[in-house]
Amino acid sequence: MMIELLEPLIPALRRYARSLLRDRTAADDLVQDCLERAIAHWNQRRVDGDTRRWVFTILHNLAMTELKRRSTRSSDIDVESAENWLSTPPSQEDGLHHQALLRALEALPEDQRAVILLVSIEDLSYADAARVLDVPIGTVMSRLARAREKLLKSIKEMPAEPAGRPYLRRVK
Repeated sequence: MMIELLEPLIPALRRYARSLLRDRTAADDLVQDCLERAIAHWNQRRVDGDTRRWVFTILHNLAMTELKRRSTRSSDIDVESAENWLSTPPSQEDGLHHQALLRALEALPEDQRAVILLVSIEDLSYADAARVLDVPIGTVMSRLARAREKLLKSIKEMPAEPAGRPYLRRVK
């Protein structure tokens, strides 16, 4: 029963963890820790409660602890992260729009990014997102509105092409 409830959540947990931590390896470790904690404390969950919300709450709290721990350490860059920064952007227009959206999403404050990811990407209701983040539902709604506004403004203000180099080239 437990595995049947947890296994379908893994892809969504990985997406959310990767979005929060911005590091694939650390996110996978975080999901592993989350699942271990959920299994270890399975008997403590509310039987009538929403398992998805409960597991996302565990993941979110673990991620916030990890981000706080990281902020107190030095900001060393690992080789895998550097490779991601040095890669060439895609030449397809959809890829450019996708990258612009990701940059705009990364520029959001943590609290706004968490809300928009939970509501828009993971499809949690406002009430469930409020429970995961342990904030009032009105706070979720206001953070979501501000996040959407900032995303729209960021995307509109992004230049069509970087200085001196066009995004798309014509090939004859």
